Amino acid sequence: MLPPVAIVWPCPIPVEAYAAAGRDVEVPEQACPGCGGRLGGWSGYWRFVRRGRGCLRVFVPRGRCGNCRKTHALLPAFCLRNRLDVVETIGAALDAVAGGVGVGSVAAAVGVPHATVRGWVRRFSVYAGRWAAGFAGLVVELGGEPLAAVAGDRRAAVTAIAAAWERACGLPGWLEVGRWRFVSAVCGGALVAANTNSPWMVIGRRRFMPPVPPRGV
Repeated sequence: MLPPVAIVWPCPIPVEAYAAAGRDVEVPEQACPGCGGRLGGWSGYWRFVRRGRGCLRVFVPRGRCGNCRKTHALLPAFCLRNRLDVVETIGAALDAVAGGVGVGSVAAAVGVPHATVRGWVRRFSVYAGRWAAGFAGLVVELGGEPLAAVAGDRRAAVTAIAAAWERACGLPGWLEVGRWRFVSAVCGGALVAANTNSPWMVIGRRRFMPPVPPRGV
């Protein structure tokens, strides 16, 4: 289980390379989401992620704020909160289901249990209206035209996500990160979490500066 507060950073590193780096993975400097202070290194923890049909053990560093002394997990954007599978797998499943593919077929295609995919879809559906509105707003925030209509279903949410990603691709560094890691960074890893906040809680100038490539990986 993740600690109560996690910062999802826009990690462009392939999952296998990240896992191979172990404790030596280097995360770009992050600011405390509470007070804006600089985070220094503060140990970390291990967790598993599933990519395809195999699991990898990855290290998640923690940072401690020099001002308020709070600690935060520095979660790479290929992870989602309290989910084993990488965000690319979950995103591909949500895309397919929103496009009309059955959950059973999607589960077979991505190689995870039917009940797992069904859980993703149900949780995504609960917050579909919030994601649709939030990412549609982000399109405008990034200089795009307002979407024609923002409904509250899965298809509308996926459409808004795709439009926001298209705008983000025009900014330096984001194309390398990839669409679903971009989504993870925006929503703080809460895309299919049991409880979530509005994406506007984590959208800010710092989030959309060009991602800084990590060193040493």
